[in-house]
Amino acid sequence: MNEKENQSELLNHLHELQNSHPQQYITEEALNQTTQKFGLTKAEVYGVVSYYSMFSLKPRGKYIIRICQSPVCHLMGSQSLTEFLKQKLGVAVGETTNDGIFTIEHTECLGQCGKAPSMMVNKDVFTELSIDKLETLIEKLKTEAK
Repeated sequence: MNEKENQSELLNHLHELQNSHPQQYITEEALNQTTQKFGLTKAEVYGVVSYYSMFSLKPRGKYIIRICQSPVCHLMGSQSLTEFLKQKLGVAVGETTNDGIFTIEHTECLGQCGKAPSMMVNKDVFTELSIDKLETLIEKLKTEAK
C-alpha cells in the first residue's frame, strides 16, 4: 500500500470510529488502537485528527449543527443564525447542550453560495436559511430526538 492509500485508509478508519460512537467523537482508546493498526505514533494520529475539522476529540450531540462561515454566507446572515442558535440552545460554538442533543460548530464553505446562508446537520445540508426556518428545524429535531 502506498502512502496516499495509507492516508486514505487512515481517514476512513477515523471516520468509522467517530461515526460508530454514540457521542460522535474519537476516544483516547480509539486513538491508541489506531496507532497500533497503522504503525503510527500517537502524535501522528493526533495531528491528523486535530487538523481536520470534521473530527472531534470530545463528545458531541446527536445532531451536529455546522454553520457555514464562507464570506457569502456571512454576508447573507450566517452570524445572526449562529447568535440565534447560541441563545436558543444555551451553548456557545463548540459546545454541546446538556441533554446531549445538539452541538454547534462552524464550518468552511459548504458549496451552497447561490442559496446562502447554509448549514449542515450531520450529513444533511440546509440552504436559504432564516431564523424562522431554523427555529422550525430545531423544534423538529428536538421532537425526533425523544
